[in-house]
Amino acid sequence: MLLRRIYQFLMIYLLGVLCLLVIKVAADLSDYVIPGIDALWLSVRDVGWRYVVDVLDTLRVAVIGQVLSIGMALFIGILGRQATWFGSFIKVAAYNVQAYPIVAIAPIIFILLGDGFVSRLLIAAMICYFPLLLSVVGIMSQPIPDVEHFYRQTGRMRWQLEVKIRSFENLSKLTTVIVGSATLAMAGTIVAEFIAASAGIGYSIRIALYQSDLAKILVALFMIGITLSIYQGILEWVGSAVKKVWAR
Repeated sequence: MLLRRIYQFLMIYLLGVLCLLVIKVAADLSDYVIPGIDALWLSVRDVGWRYVVDVLDTLRVAVIGQVLSIGMALFIGILGRQATWFGSFIKVAAYNVQAYPIVAIAPIIFILLGDGFVSRLLIAAMICYFPLLLSVVGIMSQPIPDVEHFYRQTGRMRWQLEVKIRSFENLSKLTTVIVGSATLAMAGTIVAEFIAASAGIGYSIRIALYQSDLAKILVALFMIGITLSIYQGILEWVGSAVKKVWAR
């Protein structure tokens, strides 16, 4: 899974760079507009290691934000799993809150909290949280009649057992949702850093954009893509391992 994700990203990235080079040659553009291979290599030598450090800093914030989002989504999903008035209220509230665009709220967060670690973490968690919440609420609200009926008839059904049954039966869906949320967490952190921050790969991309340096932006995109591919591959492996252990 990990190797597949890495080579798929490399194929997509190289294809994108190749398209840019074709446009450069066809339109006879200068290196200032679209960098050539030499300019890309010089950028890798100049900022490669610094961008590695920046993207790891961004990943650290994204992982913490994702963990917080998963915990909150599971908590709300468990509360809203029942077909009661309270469960319906939780689900309606979750759907309505998602209507607010987080990117529009982000400047308010920076005004109130500044451009430090907390602001980056909060925006990453919020962007990751709402789509994750909808998926978890849907999974937890879906009964497993064949299994749950037996425990209800024998009087052994408890809310903890109900959650375990629905989680196990939908473990593949949960794994897919969590892996997908890694992209959202990373994107949320980069958005936060790009808007107003003084650290992370998003901040580095903003500086490169102000300098009109496409070569540095391409290097940053490579660092983001390869790091995210490795992280998602690890999450998929962990999900498969958990499913095997749980099945025993």
